[in-house]
Amino acid sequence: MAVPFIACLVLAARWNREPLGTAPDPGRPGFMLHDETAAAGIHFVHHRPTFDPKIANVEPHVAALGASVAVTDFDGDGWPDLYFTNSRFGEPNALYRNRGDGTFEEVAASAGLADLNRPGDGVSMGSVWGDFDNDGREDVLVYRYGRLALFHNVDGHHFEEVTEKAGLRRWVNSNGAVWLDYDRDGLLDLYVTAYFRDDVDLWHLTTTRIMHDSFEFATNGGRNLLFHNLGGGRFEDVTDRMGVGSTRWTLAAASADFNGDGWPDLYLANDYGPEELYLNDHGRRFVLASAGLESESKSGMSVALGDAFNRGRLDAFVTNISERGYLFQNNNLRLNGMAESGRFRNVADPQIADAGWAWGSQFGDLNNDGRNELFVANGFISADRGTSYWYSMSKIAGANGRLFEDARSWPAFGNASLSGYERSRVYLNRGLAGWVDVAAKVGITDTYDGRAVAFADLRNRGALDVIVANQNQPAVLYRNSPDSANHWLGLALVGTRSNRSAIGAEVVLEASGLTQRRIVDGGMGFASQNDRRLHFGVGPREWVDRIVIHWPSGTEQVLQHLSVDRFVTVTEPER
Repeated sequence: MAVPFIACLVLAARWNREPLGTAPDPGRPGFMLHDETAAAGIHFVHHRPTFDPKIANVEPHVAALGASVAVTDFDGDGWPDLYFTNSRFGEPNALYRNRGDGTFEEVAASAGLADLNRPGDGVSMGSVWGDFDNDGREDVLVYRYGRLALFHNVDGHHFEEVTEKAGLRRWVNSNGAVWLDYDRDGLLDLYVTAYFRDDVDLWHLTTTRIMHDSFEFATNGGRNLLFHNLGGGRFEDVTDRMGVGSTRWTLAAASADFNGDGWPDLYLANDYGPEELYLNDHGRRFVLASAGLESESKSGMSVALGDAFNRGRLDAFVTNISERGYLFQNNNLRLNGMAESGRFRNVADPQIADAGWAWGSQFGDLNNDGRNELFVANGFISADRGTSYWYSMSKIAGANGRLFEDARSWPAFGNASLSGYERSRVYLNRGLAGWVDVAAKVGITDTYDGRAVAFADLRNRGALDVIVANQNQPAVLYRNSPDSANHWLGLALVGTRSNRSAIGAEVVLEASGLTQRRIVDGGMGFASQNDRRLHFGVGPREWVDRIVIHWPSGTEQVLQHLSVDRFVTVTEPER
């Protein structure tokens, strides 16, 4: 059971150095989001996969994933670029190069990253970017329903597939992956989540017993994999040795040092089951922790990390399913109390608990006032508005596990909707006053079937823009116009002893009573990855007193008295 919201916020306020009581006015959120997709030259449309006719009755459900977006600067020009994946044979992925003038050009074909959806290899579900060989250029892992694909960035313009040479040519029906340096040796390791089992070829099925074996505690999913970077472009499967081979139908993962011991842990959002936290025992192994997560079995679909109440801690927001009259699981806002109690506490208030069939989400300071907002993409399957699959869904969910597991037992979808035509949510952070959905107020009114969400300052002007990949529909770019009275600071980190991408670095900012922690992510949310640069809003403050950088190598670096409204590049000290 969740701890009462007010009690937890009082606890959060005690930990917080900045008073949370001065809440922003929901009538004036301090930012606006404008759909500038077409003006930016982005014309990407996702196409869902088609599978073996044996599961035609349930194909809309099985094929309702694959729309993803990842932010990277693949050519090293200082401007964030965007990579979208497609999920149907013959449909290309799209790499949009940022021209620096507010527009993009699509270059996936010339870069060698377009034609990745082929029979025998599978279809793309998403990507994560990281410099796995520390040569100063961002490489990319594309995960698929099918074979993994690793591409080495040759010259900032062209990519070479190195999957087999790297030892990663594996069939993994994956919806997610994250880069992390679990042993802190300066080389990026790779954690890949699995959904369907690896013996399931969705185009050539030998059985229709491919679905979950329980609505609440399913454990028959694909096996997650951890690959250790050996250097020299080679990876080794260390899943068994490290103890992270969950088979709980993982849809998303995120990595951070949750308990403050200096080693990156793994947080999993699992479909049809409880979340999982694997604590890193000094790079020797991972231990599945009992951290207050196992008591609420839901349908975790996204895990986003952020300092929700400016405590200098990374909390976790996990999306789930809510549909009045049928199922109300609630989203989880997990307050990180690992250092004190070894547990997370769910403090989701009624506003953020209910977002419909929620998918991707991200924390970010959209109005630069010093607090994190939350953006949540929404909606599952939008088809016939007059026909709902929810009644059929409730019947199969209550069936015997063996019936539930067999796709042939599921009622035919036909052209029914399932939590379709739902709008995204934008939650304004009002501290002790709670969260308020201001989506309509700030310009978010579309009812696409949202999946992945990423934040990036696409014009290098101190404003977090929002990119949403929609399932079987066009992607959307929302330009952000925050309150000009608020200030900001951007940090671009370059590792030396740590991995060059600085993935896993955690930064704590202190500015006149404001404390906030952020992390350089190697993949976060659902099928997404944010701008590698860290964005801090600081409100009216014109100086930052102190920045403390916790590098993945274990080095701690302190910067003092920084002026605001600019990007600062910080290189890790060699010693």
